Order: sequence, then structure tokens, then C-alpha cells
Amino acid sequence: MIRKGTDEDFDEIFNIINDAAIAYKEVIPPDRWHEPYMPKEELKAQIEEGVRFSCYVDNNEIIGVMGIQDKTDVELIRHAYVRTKQRKKGIGTLLLRELIRDSTKPILIGTWKAAGWAISFYEKNGFRLVDEEEKNRLLKKYWAIPDRQVETSVVLVDEKYKSSTVRRYR
Repeated sequence: MIRKGTDEDFDEIFNIINDAAIAYKEVIPPDRWHEPYMPKEELKAQIEEGVRFSCYVDNNEIIGVMGIQDKTDVELIRHAYVRTKQRKKGIGTLLLRELIRDSTKPILIGTWKAAGWAISFYEKNGFRLVDEEEKNRLLKKYWAIPDRQVETSVVLVDEKYKSSTVRRYR
């Protein structure tokens, strides 16, 4: 079952993000890795900046989370994580479909360039990579991340992006 995240889910969302993010260790550039991967203060700040989480619940346990953030002319998929022991069961796909189902805006997703599994997941779900110049422009416009992270990331977009004014008017 998928439901909206609540304030009471904060600790579980935090735990799932940091459990699942272990997959990035020794994959992303070492200067981008830290423990915990996402500190509680950063997660709180993300929520305060409008990231709304949905939770996949099985047997009263949250096993997957994914956020979406409205950025006026686009929506960003943020922090998509499934507990390490629960991967490869379609939970990420269910969460992604739920979050984007009713969106009329282009959907953008940023992830690490070295996270081939994540890129493949999004491509299997209909997203496509943008070129380097467009990636840099989008990351600087819609995300608040350091330049080093911009260098080591990619952006994927959905079909709505092709015809959007977001793409045409730089």
C-alpha cells in the first residue's frame, strides 16, 4: 500500500534513505560520500523546502520512500529509496508511478552519474537522459547542490519535457 508520508514517519524515512544509500558508497566520488548519507537536518530542510514523501507500506512497515517537489513549472522526483533487503520487487516502480500519475508538469530526476542502476531504473520507466549542457542548466536552476555534485550527476526527463516551455526558454 502506498500512502502519503506524515510527520510521524520522519525517523523511518531517514532510516530508509540512509540504509538504501549505502549502495552509493565507493560508487560515487569519495568527496561526495559522507555518513550518514543524509543527516536529519538536511532531511528536515528538504521537507521544509517542499519535498513531499510517499511511503510504500507492507505489514505495517515502511519499506520504500520517494519524494516529489513542486518547482512551479516542473516537479522533481527526490530521494527515491527502498530498503536494501526489499529491492528488486517493483516497489520503486509503484512509488514512481503513484507520484507522477496526476502530474501535468514535466518531471525531472537528478541522480549520480555513476549510479548506473538508478539511471537504468528511470529509463525503464520512460525517462531519458538530457545532454551535458542541459543537465548543467537544469541542476543549477532547480536544485540547490554544490558545483561538484553538478559535475558528477545526470538529469532524466519525462515525455512532457519535450514540449514544455521549460526546455524552450532558457
